[in-house]
Amino acid sequence: MQPSKKTLVIGATPKPERYAYIATEMLHDFGHEVVPYGVKKGNIGDYTILNEWPADQQFDTITLYINPTLQEGFYEQILALKPKRIIFNPGTENSVLDEKATAENIQTLDACTLVLLRTNQY
Repeated sequence: MQPSKKTLVIGATPKPERYAYIATEMLHDFGHEVVPYGVKKGNIGDYTILNEWPADQQFDTITLYINPTLQEGFYEQILALKPKRIIFNPGTENSVLDEKATAENIQTLDACTLVLLRTNQY
């Protein structure tokens, strides 16, 4: 098993059919510390979805489940966390944030968190 990578899931939701929900559970199942953040109040398993930005925490990875238009309001906050990498899941690809992150030496991936986990590439 790979070392745990603390991950912020942006776009978390209490709806079990949504990929952000599934990713949060799967990250946990694969032994990663996970912090779900979203606008909807609720839980994902034992995790409470944060509705306030976790500015005081450090993350290895940020995985995005919000569209590029919604991401615009988070550029500064995401970059201020200084994660090692940002994963743009399908539908979240964003060249502007990608360029900003790359300029800050943050690795970016256009990939699916679920696939990365299942193929042991996370």
